[in-house]
Amino acid sequence: MTGETSAGESGGARVAGGMPLAAVLVWIAVELTGCGGTGESGGPQAAAVPADIAGTVHVCSSCHGPGGHSISSAFPRLAGQQKDYLIAQLTAFRDHTRADPHAQTYMWGMAARLSNPMIAALAAYYSAQPPVPGTPDNSPEAQAGRKIYTEGIAAENVPACVLCHGEKGAGNSTIPRLAGQHSAYIERQLEAFASKARANEIMHENSKNLTAGQIRDIAAYVRSL
Repeated sequence: MTGETSAGESGGARVAGGMPLAAVLVWIAVELTGCGGTGESGGPQAAAVPADIAGTVHVCSSCHGPGGHSISSAFPRLAGQQKDYLIAQLTAFRDHTRADPHAQTYMWGMAARLSNPMIAALAAYYSAQPPVPGTPDNSPEAQAGRKIYTEGIAAENVPACVLCHGEKGAGNSTIPRLAGQHSAYIERQLEAFASKARANEIMHENSKNLTAGQIRDIAAYVRSL
């Protein structure tokens, strides 16, 4: 990187090669602060990283943690996530078809130069990592979330989450794993789907009638799975 900047189509500064300057600054900041990759994750030990993706995984680990066992709820846990889902999301970040604010701030720049083979290799690596176990939670919120997850809310046309994400929250193919995910992250995603900040018509319909409290309940429950 030479340090040169230029104006992109959106008016934002870019370093030579096209990566948004904001994304580079974010990367520098997380490297300096260790926003999730250098602390005690409490998750399973990450497996050895294949040599051909080691450099890229190192960058990912700055926020998503070793082996995808993120500490910070600002960044989702990737360990054990569905491979097809990871491929779809990384491709959408690179191609700017996923445009929620968090994606634009962090992932557009980070994914800008990922090739299809690199995306597939990263997805294979993270999907093969042992997921972080759920945190047991017998709170009233988690119990209320369990009821919504397993039964839905018929009066509000909210289907049961279990129908797609599975009894254990493991997901399938392009349907993501929810089990053990940071509750605050799940809350933000449901809010983004409900407001259409994150585009997904199915999830918009499923989440648009949820109250803030119901979203918190669901998030508390899936974190415990």
